[in-house]
Amino acid sequence: MARRGEALREHILDAAKLAFLEDGFERTSMDAIAARAETSKRSLYAHFPTKDALFLAVVERVRTLFGARMRTPAEYSAHPEEAVVRYCGRFLQLVRWSSVARMLRLGIAEADRLPELAAGLYDVLFGTTAGDLAAHLVAELGFAADDAEAVAGELLGLVLHPTLPRLLFGIDAPVDELPPEAGSAAEADLDRIGRLFRVVLGSRR
Repeated sequence: MARRGEALREHILDAAKLAFLEDGFERTSMDAIAARAETSKRSLYAHFPTKDALFLAVVERVRTLFGARMRTPAEYSAHPEEAVVRYCGRFLQLVRWSSVARMLRLGIAEADRLPELAAGLYDVLFGTTAGDLAAHLVAELGFAADDAEAVAGELLGLVLHPTLPRLLFGIDAPVDELPPEAGSAAEADLDRIGRLFRVVLGSRR
């Protein structure tokens, strides 16, 4: 059955995301995206009048999917501090995942030409994550809003180093399969994240 309406739009976005990740923004044509989505150029342009508009919509699609995979800190544990650790562990797992790592590389590659879109992608992956973590620190651990933002930013920065730069520079290969949620396979990372969290808390008290 032919896709229509919202189903077709989401299918186009998923096809465009894969095309952009594989070939980059500049080398990906609207013709190639239409062919990959198995739809007509007319249908493609009816939903997305320009390639920039399509890329912006892909970023918003990534926001929705990434948010669903991250969830909120409180969903990881009834214990507020453990929830922080497991939430950060999940973030580190997803950054290692090839779909996210390649999207980060794509955003950096397009930052000069499409700064607003690159900034939007940054906000999707880092701004939203830090904001949700800060909100948890306020609601569950009694932090003031300014302190919570600072702690969230500092902790996430420590958690991501050195994994993120090593991925971005191609020193380490990303993980092809979507990782399961932080658990037994990631206990070493969770132990490290717990230590980092205690260090950050200690420096703020």
